[in-house]
Parts: sequence; C-alpha cells; structure tokens
Amino acid sequence: MLLNVNGQSLPVPSEWRDETLLSVLREPLGLVGAKFGCGAGLCGACTVLVDGTAVRSCLVAVRAVGDAAITTIEGLSAAGKLHPVQQAWLDAAVSQCGFCQAGQIMSTVALLRHTPRPDDGQIDAALSGNLCRCGTQQRIRQAVKMAASGTP
Repeated sequence: MLLNVNGQSLPVPSEWRDETLLSVLREPLGLVGAKFGCGAGLCGACTVLVDGTAVRSCLVAVRAVGDAAITTIEGLSAAGKLHPVQQAWLDAAVSQCGFCQAGQIMSTVALLRHTPRPDDGQIDAALSGNLCRCGTQQRIRQAVKMAASGTP
C-alpha cells in the first residue's frame, strides 16, 4: 500500500494498514506536524488536507484514503519558502503553546482555497472545529485575513 503524501508516494508498512491516517503519518512516516489531541475529531489538532479538503486524520482509516493527495503541514512550504498562511501566522505572532497551530493552518489553507476573501463569520465557521486553549482566536483571525490579502 502506498500513500500520496506531500507529493511523494510513500509505502505504508503492512503492520500499519489497519491504523488511522494520523497514526501512520506520525509513526512509520515520521510526519509529526499533525498532533493527537482528542482522538475523536473534536479538537482539530490532527487536521490534514485530503484532496484539498480539511479532514481529521484521527478519524480516517488509512485504508480509506486510497490514492487521494494528502497534504500535511510539512508539505505546505515549497522551495524553502513558507506557505503564505504559515508566513501570516508568524507575522501575526499567533502561536503561544503551538499545539493546535498545524491544524489551524491546514484548516485555513482549505478555507482560502474555497473562499479566497472570507469574512469574520466564514473564518469563525471554518475554524470552529479547531480548538485553541491559549485564546489566540483574534490573532488567528488576523492571520487568516493577512494571508487572504497577501499582505503582512
């Protein structure tokens, strides 16, 4: 079994084929950006993109992914340059503890692909499933708007 992760075809060891996508990404593939939070799809820390759609990887069986394109936080930057959403996160100084940030960023990338200029309500709705216990929601909203406008 092969997974299409960040533009690469990566083998899934046979002993991992009955696990969740999150477990496979983190353990045998070593992509630890997506975090195990609640394990029930409620916190969003494990969010990755599957064919451009934000999904909770803790809920997805790796067998169910098939040949879909999986993008993790590690796959966003290109040619040594951060993705605009990642750069906006830095420019807005969003992170505190950082645990939720990969999931927040991945959900934002999915949002901006479908809604390039979201308003506050659209931002809040798209990120409502990504919990931040540090209370950085205002800076998250600011970073989303910065990424949408293309300005730091």
